[in-house]
Amino acid sequence: MTNPYELADVAAQQLRERSGVDHYDVAVVLGSGWKEGAAALGAPSSEVATSTLSGFAAPSVAGHLGQILSLEVAGRHVALLAGRVHLYEGHSASEVVHPVRTLIKAGAKTVVLTNACGGLLLSIPPGNVVVIRDQINLTATSPLEGPPPPEGVSARFVDLSDLYSARLRHVVHETVPGLNEAVYVGVRGPHYETPAEIEMVRTMGATVVGMSTVLESIAARHLGAEVLGLGLVSNFAAGVATGALSHAEVLEAGQSAATSLGDLLATLLAVL
Repeated sequence: MTNPYELADVAAQQLRERSGVDHYDVAVVLGSGWKEGAAALGAPSSEVATSTLSGFAAPSVAGHLGQILSLEVAGRHVALLAGRVHLYEGHSASEVVHPVRTLIKAGAKTVVLTNACGGLLLSIPPGNVVVIRDQINLTATSPLEGPPPPEGVSARFVDLSDLYSARLRHVVHETVPGLNEAVYVGVRGPHYETPAEIEMVRTMGATVVGMSTVLESIAARHLGAEVLGLGLVSNFAAGVATGALSHAEVLEAGQSAATSLGDLLATLLAVL
């Protein structure tokens, strides 16, 4: 088996060569619906197809393109990953987090994980952005499973007490007052949850639910990056309100909120 950390080193060097950016400061993973908003950040200086980088799996979900966009925001080099992959596509936990590991190996010390999520609270309706305060990982896996990390990489028994950086969350609230905080529960999918499952995770303390993010946050924290999580509530979860759930609804919510999401990203990337 290829060492995933060495594979990330190789991919990071390839990214530098193809993008012309020697060192990134911030990495942003664009979840469903966030790609349209990212257009507000301006034209990228380069677009690198992830298919040209070692170890990257091709995304198969609508709205995930498979690109790394490079641009400069407030004098900082930012990498936007448009092409997240998920466990439910048949990928391993290591494959899911490979893009985040690559961007950290390319220099990023701050990782912003965005997603579309289902809301569990009527008080936070669709269209709202939440700041992720903590998470519950119900995927039954971890990116740190398997052989121990090689010499020079932190031990896999990483402390997740400050998984979503309190410092970064404070910066967000100071910059954009009024955003709610949430506890994100990550599930495998691809099916949506049953009303009984939603009631279970609400009892556990979750306030939003989704099928991504939890593994990437663990991998990023393990490599020493500060993590910020932002979720666009795209729909109410099963049993919270009436109506059927669909991925089209998720994408539509992102398109409707594109302008506000872009403004939010531009504001935050200037201060993180």
